[in-house]
Amino acid sequence: MTQLDSPVLANGAVPKHVQLRSILLERVETTLAPHAAIPPERKLMTKYGVSRSTVREAIRQLVDEGVLYRIQGKGTFVAGERVQSDLHLASFTEDMRRRGLVPATVVMASTLIEAPLDVRAALGLKAGAQVQRVDRLRLAGGIPMAFERGYYPAGLLPDLGSQDLTRSLYATFATEYGLRIDRAEQTAWAETADADLAETLGITPGGPLLVFLRTSSAGSTPVEHVTSWYRGDRYQIHMTLDLNHDL
Repeated sequence: MTQLDSPVLANGAVPKHVQLRSILLERVETTLAPHAAIPPERKLMTKYGVSRSTVREAIRQLVDEGVLYRIQGKGTFVAGERVQSDLHLASFTEDMRRRGLVPATVVMASTLIEAPLDVRAALGLKAGAQVQRVDRLRLAGGIPMAFERGYYPAGLLPDLGSQDLTRSLYATFATEYGLRIDRAEQTAWAETADADLAETLGITPGGPLLVFLRTSSAGSTPVEHVTSWYRGDRYQIHMTLDLNHDL
């Protein structure tokens, strides 16, 4: 009888949540495909004769290690490989398609507001200027990948809120407004997810996030000021560094 077949976990020097973590890890590595659901908590409790807290601790550890991921209201799933992105100027839609993933977007809010001070500074707007604030959940292969909040000058992009905001905004800027994004300034840092972001992205509060703050321009005209919160368990950045001795 293998460890996977063992119906009840034994008391002993190794805590039961550690034993269960090993069982689940072995199942992930041998029988479960990426993005397959693991058995629900109650089934694991019954099969291995353990408490709910034991099951949750074993799963929590594997989620923290990036082996599993949660989707709120649906369950816990086997993580696939992280999506890797090179640092380049492209929309989320273009980026995901380049990696063979099907992108999708859920528009969570779109509101015309007076530009906050930091947004005015980034976009070169005067006091009282209005911007379209757009909140979007970005998915890749049906899995939440990032939440983004963007600000767009209303004077430059009139009626942006009436456009199809589920498509690439860079494509919309080019086709509807004659503005081609060709330059951006971007800053990146790490954060942990608060309760609201965790619920939106289907992860555990305190989970790792990669955050990108980007101001994009068409020529010398700032068009977009957007913050994107990417799941740290599903996304990574690749950079090629070269020492140029001629500098």
